Amino acid sequence: MGKRTLFGTDGIRGEANRHPMSAEVALRLGRAIAVRLGRGLSHRPRVLIGKDTRLSGYMIETALASGLCSAGADIMLAGPLPTPGVAFMTAGMRADAGVMISASHNPFQDNGIKIFAGDGFKLPDEIELELEAMIEAGVDPDALPTGKHIGKATRIDDAHGRYATFAKLVFPRQYTLDGVKIVVDCAHGAAYRVAPEVLTELGAEVIAIGCSPNGVNINEGVGALYPQQLAARVKAEGAQLGVALDGDADRCILVDERGEVTDGDQILAVLGLQMIEDGTLNGNTVVATVMSNLGLARVLQSAGGNLERTQVGDRYVVERMRAKGYNLGGEQSGHIVSLDHTTTGDGLVSALSVLGVMARTGKPLSELAGCLVRYPQVLKSIKVSRKPPLETLPDVQRAIDAVEAQYAGEGRVLVRYSGTENKARVMVEGPDEGAITASCDELCDLLVKALS
Repeated sequence: MGKRTLFGTDGIRGEANRHPMSAEVALRLGRAIAVRLGRGLSHRPRVLIGKDTRLSGYMIETALASGLCSAGADIMLAGPLPTPGVAFMTAGMRADAGVMISASHNPFQDNGIKIFAGDGFKLPDEIELELEAMIEAGVDPDALPTGKHIGKATRIDDAHGRYATFAKLVFPRQYTLDGVKIVVDCAHGAAYRVAPEVLTELGAEVIAIGCSPNGVNINEGVGALYPQQLAARVKAEGAQLGVALDGDADRCILVDERGEVTDGDQILAVLGLQMIEDGTLNGNTVVATVMSNLGLARVLQSAGGNLERTQVGDRYVVERMRAKGYNLGGEQSGHIVSLDHTTTGDGLVSALSVLGVMARTGKPLSELAGCLVRYPQVLKSIKVSRKPPLETLPDVQRAIDAVEAQYAGEGRVLVRYSGTENKARVMVEGPDEGAITASCDELCDLLVKALS
């Protein structure tokens, strides 16, 4: 497979109005999507477009829509909608593809484009490579349609309402959230309307923060990356739960009634153990990435379950789940995928699923999440100007092997390059925090030296 230069682990991403996140690239991408989709179709390609609340979303949406229409595709504009809402609407409206304009948890000056196939799943790597080649080559202007064959655009005014109806069905019908106080932080992002609305309609008393987007405040000190304000508010309000979403609401971090943060590994443990007990966890296996804590594997094993790991990126988690028929997976960062309900990470569905376990068991989140005993884990990032294969850096590879041998099955080392930034990430996990911190520092120093 060729090397991707535009698409990272989660679509195209970068600073808005700079290559590759420019109007020019968006226009060319729109044309490439329409042409690629049009192969073999007996009808005009239909593409649904959603976005988060970034100021640059207007620019990218307009350019992308122009490219699609100019190549003969009809488009449906959903407006601000969570990424999982775009995936749901794409499949539900029988579109041939869905596009989400968002840079997820990144600051407002960035933006991104994620593409879903007609079934609501993200495009495989090989199709992204095809699109990259088409963007590079461009579309022959003389081959573009004219007259009545140019595409048209329609606006879907009730998109968020359709997604809200779907999300509410995830919560068990025999329970309500009456008497439950929930603080929800929407990161001034795509879920600012739908998340408070869904929780309120299920009966909860909802206190909403991070729900006043102005185009430039998305993820600014709020949301899944910054749960501190949420944690303080949960304690101050005496709430039973805090829900933190990111800018496009495909990830979820929870806060328990004591104000303690609950991450994706703990959410997977809570849901996985309940599904093992119910006999609904396919293959008795949860899929997570190499970043997930060793404690998750241990708690699943104690209940007769298993943990399979993939490379970092929720797309790779989903690929493994689909290949082996598993139905629960996710990332420590809060991307949780339940293929019983969704085709991609869905922060609101994750929160509702945990609320369902709380309602069924009568246990607070602190007790449920306490099942996972974490191994100390140190993660550091360093900036890099190049990304050579690690096996070509012998000093670094020898040091990694030495640290892994030192922990002999009771710890892990992971060194990888970021798929979206010019950074290398070093993670060391083991029983002693001081020792793993020293090991992590040593590996970072060696990596900096090797890449200087």
